[in-house]
Amino acid sequence: MKKLFLTGSVILFMLSCNTKTNIGKFTISGEVKNVPDQKIFLEELHFSQQPPQVIDTGEVVNGKVNLKSIASEEGLYRLRLEKGSGYIFINDQDAITFSLDGNDAGFKTQTFNSPANGSLKKFISVIDSLQAQLFAASNGIKALTEAHASDSALQASENGLSQLKNSYNNFVEKYIDTTASPVIALFALGYTQQIPQDSVSLIANRLTKKFPNHHALNDLVAQYNASLTQPQRSDSGSKLTAGLEAPDLTMPDVNGKPLSLKSLRGKYVLVDFWASWCGPCREENPNVVAAYQKFKDKNFTILGVSLDKNKAAWLKAIKDDNLTWNHMSDLKFWNSAAVPLYNIDGIPFNVLLDPQGRIIAAALRGDDLQKKLQEVLK
Repeated sequence: MKKLFLTGSVILFMLSCNTKTNIGKFTISGEVKNVPDQKIFLEELHFSQQPPQVIDTGEVVNGKVNLKSIASEEGLYRLRLEKGSGYIFINDQDAITFSLDGNDAGFKTQTFNSPANGSLKKFISVIDSLQAQLFAASNGIKALTEAHASDSALQASENGLSQLKNSYNNFVEKYIDTTASPVIALFALGYTQQIPQDSVSLIANRLTKKFPNHHALNDLVAQYNASLTQPQRSDSGSKLTAGLEAPDLTMPDVNGKPLSLKSLRGKYVLVDFWASWCGPCREENPNVVAAYQKFKDKNFTILGVSLDKNKAAWLKAIKDDNLTWNHMSDLKFWNSAAVPLYNIDGIPFNVLLDPQGRIIAAALRGDDLQKKLQEVLK
């Protein structure tokens, strides 16, 4: 998720929001395919660095699940398997049903039957596709420049990139203006880094009129307005070019011992930038886990680089999300040494490297990650 505020705290993991006066009990029930009987936890995700709060615990029995809670307002929640993945959803109805598959934990395969959850799924799918196109187009221009291509070829590629940016911005703006859910609106606001600052301010302030009783949204907009005088970063990964050697990183691992990216030379490495407090990161983690399990025996590994500042929360998220690979963090939040080296302005973000440490691709999310790994790790 791209940063809306320059502090980085608005990577939209922790939301507790209200779309209507529907306050009270809600139930969540459905089926989790291809998993053994085990505990399952219903967690509330908060708009802060507070870790997820378990609000109900149940059992998966023959794939069936029934959980319930009392919600003061509509917000963001997660179903987390004791021995598996987590699945994020919005409680926009009093009774929500779902269908999940333990063998395929990607966001695209999960179904929560309610309007807001369907809209969130659509939004993430389109955004992932547009971001992949933008990254490919940007790298294409860099390759043409390095190859000293003709001015006409460069101009055509630049025109194509400009059209893609306009399509991206128009899609985000329309989603924000038309969504009936402030949770979706807040997610979409997190993807406005390419939209002019004045336009984002107008968009955000329109939301306060649309959802006047939504405290989380109004607080978010107030923080944004206060940040307008701060300088903005460029796009994540904009300095990363396929074929070039990736910048080295050395940070403490989970045991406090120095770990370097270069120490993993000889393997294909996915450098995965994330944080325990980042909702889109936690949402993407099941997909990353699935990719790791599928390709770990093909000279492939992952290095998790966290932008956390609370070690306990970082270690808990690693355990909860089953991230069984190497991890490092200097626990400096957005002041992490990784941020300027990789020009990061938002997470989740990743870079795929070959065994010599050269960049193959970046910003691989959803199905695009497994497709690229399948292509590379034949």
